[in-house]
Amino acid sequence: MEPDSLEGLTSEIIACRKCPRLVHHREAVARMKRAAFREWEYWGRPVPGFGDAHARLLVVGLAPAAHGGNRTGRVFTGDRSGEWLYRSLYRTGFANQALCVSKDDGLELRDCYIAAAVRCAPPENKPTRTEFARCQPFLVRETLLLPALRIVVVLGAVAMDAFLRVWRMTHHEIPRPRPRFRHEGTWSMPPIMLIASYHPSQRNTQTGLLTESMFDDVFRSARRALEEDAAQPVTQSNSVNLIQG
Repeated sequence: MEPDSLEGLTSEIIACRKCPRLVHHREAVARMKRAAFREWEYWGRPVPGFGDAHARLLVVGLAPAAHGGNRTGRVFTGDRSGEWLYRSLYRTGFANQALCVSKDDGLELRDCYIAAAVRCAPPENKPTRTEFARCQPFLVRETLLLPALRIVVVLGAVAMDAFLRVWRMTHHEIPRPRPRFRHEGTWSMPPIMLIASYHPSQRNTQTGLLTESMFDDVFRSARRALEEDAAQPVTQSNSVNLIQG
């Protein structure tokens, strides 16, 4: 596979063993399993991005869940957060269905690609600074391999910080003052627009900090922005490029 293709990058991500702590944790979880999933053969490897290679929308999360993506092998699949995310993407026209239980459930994304700041399930859902840094090049390359990219939705403050680091690495401007996370915060960062959302974690959804209506509003905003962008004339500056230097 070509190294500068999403397919080639996916193979590279799956084979990664750069973080000993994460390798140990993801494989231990895959061996021990959760009682409810004892019949499953866990994925137990890094989880690559998923979606439409021509997507204009990129969704960035934190990391796979130990018994979600680490079990199913697909980002945001097999846990409650994924149920919320894919239901919202379905309602706003970015997915063909709301069901998200396994890699072979028929789910397809439309004009949308989903990735994470860290690709292995971390202990206590808390990657270290070094683990973020080791995974960062994967998100950089995914960003560059989505040539039609126009909107980035970040799920949570940690994912937002990770994406801002990625955006700076691709030699793009970060607004000043630096964006501070707030739900439904929106920032113009040509050639993209950044939109922030609370993460659909159980802590946020069960306490009512994030409701399904609030979550849908984020992706409705993304949809409106894409429709407005489609009406604009195409120029060379509208593409995401890595400036060499």
